[in-house]
Amino acid sequence: MNSLLSTTLFDSLSPFLGASLGAPELPGLGWLTNSILIGAVVCVAVIAFTTMATRRMKLIPDGKQNFVEFVIEFLYGQVEGVVGKHVAPKAFPLLATLFIYILVANWFGLVPGVGTIGWGPGSNLVLEKVDVELLRPATADLNMTFALGVVFMVVWAWLSIAELGVWGTIKHIFGPKGGVKGALALMLLPIFIFVGVIEVVSIMFRPGSLALRLFGNIYAGETLLLTMGSLGEQLGFPKVLQLISTVLLPLPFYFLEILVGALQATVFSLLCAVYIKLSTTHDDH
Repeated sequence: MNSLLSTTLFDSLSPFLGASLGAPELPGLGWLTNSILIGAVVCVAVIAFTTMATRRMKLIPDGKQNFVEFVIEFLYGQVEGVVGKHVAPKAFPLLATLFIYILVANWFGLVPGVGTIGWGPGSNLVLEKVDVELLRPATADLNMTFALGVVFMVVWAWLSIAELGVWGTIKHIFGPKGGVKGALALMLLPIFIFVGVIEVVSIMFRPGSLALRLFGNIYAGETLLLTMGSLGEQLGFPKVLQLISTVLLPLPFYFLEILVGALQATVFSLLCAVYIKLSTTHDDH
């Protein structure tokens, strides 16, 4: 099964960008790609940590339980502040899961060895270049980020219909807004319908915009780190300086990517929360 991005155009661009745009299948493992592998590892890691932290709950938390409770309470407060107290219990599981998963996946991509260990021409221990990475940041694969966007939109539709009903959702999109009633509402109805059509188009593009924003930033960071790591070789440094430069040159950018990883997880989750808020707000509110 080929990846969504394993196309001739993207493969031809990869040598110039530094990191593969596609998600290649791991040799001998069939449909399993390196980004799917990292996605599974991240899921297992998050589930295992939270299970250990909540296995023996204490009235006065400490250690891992205290950390998990702090994160959950903080995130719930942020979600409640955006979507409101009524919708927060329904929206929180999705939004918190998206934030935690994206954050851990982004930071996992900074672990040494991710993107630099794999298969390629050369000896078993020293490769001329890595053609197929064993590990690849899950969010540097558009398949993964697009799947996150689609899952969110499915839950978004369910929350909107559960809160307003089918007819209420249609009225919310196409109906008069701002408390306009009577003859004025009838006069402005064509304008509201036109605005509603534009809103439907924007809703259809939301999974793609969410996916591309996250993918673009994480992929750019991966490319930057790979480029800085190979800069010594590209500039013709002596072998010893090349080895030193592969460690020292990317190091400052690792701290930048830690910030970018947290920021992109926040932006993705915050936009999702805003979309839920906009679609579940009653017109009289």
